[in-house]
Amino acid sequence: MEKKEFHIIAETGIHARPATMLVQAASKFASDINIEFNGKSVNLKSIMGVMSLGVGQGADVTITADGDDASEAIVAISDTMTKEGLAE
Repeated sequence: MEKKEFHIIAETGIHARPATMLVQAASKFASDINIEFNGKSVNLKSIMGVMSLGVGQGADVTITADGDDASEAIVAISDTMTKEGLAE
């Protein structure tokens, strides 16, 4: 299992457009990928799940990936977070 923490810096947090970008990035991988915020964990491949977390600016989230391509998935999601200006 791979795990990485992110600090959300985007003013609007993870709203619809960046959530869509993260879901698309996660959906390319076979691994089970989850995002955890405030003790709640949801499937990162589910736009409704990601939106239901209500992640705002200044939040700390943890992404976990479990499967054969877990490390590649974490790298791709990390790249998406950086490219979209979501997290550091």
